[in-house]
Amino acid sequence: MDIGKTGQILLADIGGTNARFALSQSDPDSGQRDQPGPIDYVKVADFPTVREAIADVLARRAGGRQPRRAVLAVAGPVTNNRCVMTNSPWVIDGNELQPALGFDSVHVLNDFEVVAWSLPALQPADLIPLGGQDGLAGEPLLVVGPGTGFGVSCLVERHGARLAVVTEAGHATLPAENEREERVIACLRRRLGHVSIERGALSGFGLQNLYEATAEVDGAQVPHRDAAAITKAALEGSCPISRATLDMFCAILGSVAGNLAVTFGARGGVYVAGGIVPRFPEFLLASAFRARFEAKGRFQDYLRNIPTRLVIKPDASFVGLKMFADSQAG
Repeated sequence: MDIGKTGQILLADIGGTNARFALSQSDPDSGQRDQPGPIDYVKVADFPTVREAIADVLARRAGGRQPRRAVLAVAGPVTNNRCVMTNSPWVIDGNELQPALGFDSVHVLNDFEVVAWSLPALQPADLIPLGGQDGLAGEPLLVVGPGTGFGVSCLVERHGARLAVVTEAGHATLPAENEREERVIACLRRRLGHVSIERGALSGFGLQNLYEATAEVDGAQVPHRDAAAITKAALEGSCPISRATLDMFCAILGSVAGNLAVTFGARGGVYVAGGIVPRFPEFLLASAFRARFEAKGRFQDYLRNIPTRLVIKPDASFVGLKMFADSQAG
């Protein structure tokens, strides 16, 4: 058997505060896809470098066996297999880690690129349907995710090969679709200058900006709230401005997701991930999300056929890491 297609793989999901590691076996010729092993949680602050963190995990978990390959997802832009983390001192450089830790290969991927890789392997229990039809086999799959930022990636399949397209769509200009949204965005523009999708609405701090601008437009006095507090007050019904903000958040998410669906031709399906929306699936289902997703004039029928789904699997990134690793081995 070709040793390049067997052996343990180190999988990692590395954020600014925490990093998660797991070991997995790869044998694409077997026709079976095993699940990654138990996930090891590491605090980034406990190790000065990612190399030392990986060495510690392998010493404790690998049982003296050296994984042949590593695939690392990082919360930041990747250039030439390297990422300088924004919110931690770690520099993730695959070309340096490979010889230093004895791997045959190290791949460094953007975290949303990894989520895109997971999409074909997600099961019905991992998803909540948000409307639409079944999607077309072999057509692009799009994932969008409001969280710390706004992530967007698209998985494209052509001639049996898959490619996850990484984007910076969160920094595109936030669109308005009615007069109220125009007034809110005008308020944000006075505060921020350029109002991006991410800063204006579809992220944690974007939700907070949206809340403050909505209160200003409505002439309401509201207490300072972060994204979690806004969401809680909206769901409880204890704050009309919080409720109006979350309503607008869901509507804008639908519009942006629909814009990106027609941009990428994502007729395979559109998936919503990230850390915010899985906290309120029922609210999202009852919101204007799907109506705004489809509201594209002459292309409404095109959008109506595209399924939208909410990803609720907490370790989807490890599914994506394994899918990518198997694609490279195969």
